[in-house]
Amino acid sequence: MQKQDKIEFAPNLPMMAMHLACGLAWWTGVSKWALAACALLYLVRMFGVTAGYHRYFSHGSYKTGRIFQFALAWLGCSAAQKGPLWWAGNHRLRHSHSDTDEDAHSPVRRGFWWAHLGWILSSRFEATPWERVKNLNGYRELRFLNRLHLIPPVSLALSLYLLGAWIEHRAPHQGVTGPQMLVWGFFISTALLYHATFTVNSLAHRYGVRRFPTRDFSRNNFWIALITLGEGWHNNHHLEGEYVTTCFQ
Repeated sequence: MQKQDKIEFAPNLPMMAMHLACGLAWWTGVSKWALAACALLYLVRMFGVTAGYHRYFSHGSYKTGRIFQFALAWLGCSAAQKGPLWWAGNHRLRHSHSDTDEDAHSPVRRGFWWAHLGWILSSRFEATPWERVKNLNGYRELRFLNRLHLIPPVSLALSLYLLGAWIEHRAPHQGVTGPQMLVWGFFISTALLYHATFTVNSLAHRYGVRRFPTRDFSRNNFWIALITLGEGWHNNHHLEGEYVTTCFQ
């Protein structure tokens, strides 16, 4: 482990607090509205990560207008996985060195826990690799969201609290409160999003079917595909990356 790989606790307090806050569900209780918010926001924000951060910003798999581009960036940010340029830059770097010593989160090289969570807590990967996202650097709104990436998730959390408080006031028989909607709709939903996304790094290079002999250890895994809206077909994805010449590297 390199010296720079040391995990710094202070910068990662928000992520730690996110997980601890899930335990507040014992105090807030649960309702059908809270469960619906949790499930809906998981699916919608997973779309923001896979269709936005991954397929659009990282790989340029399709084209869209500037307004919808910003909407995708905002939606991806709301998943609390840092900014779109940071995410795309690190992902492009990963594809360039998949499962080599230069790969930031290879379970083959560094083990499960580092690939799943350790690398994102390391101070070595705090900076945005700007040289990898030159095609996106010209958009001021993307640089803004990348710098202030906490605005979308904080706005979402506040909105959920206010929605829960409004429902409690208008329909108290529903058993919904502001804290309940905040815990289930934001904290629990976001924690589930984290670990579902991270399984692509930690598990999809270890468990599953290698349909194609790619240069890395990527695998197709049905269960990971199920919880990530298709990202578990990872071996297929890495084969595509080997055949497509990209200007992003």
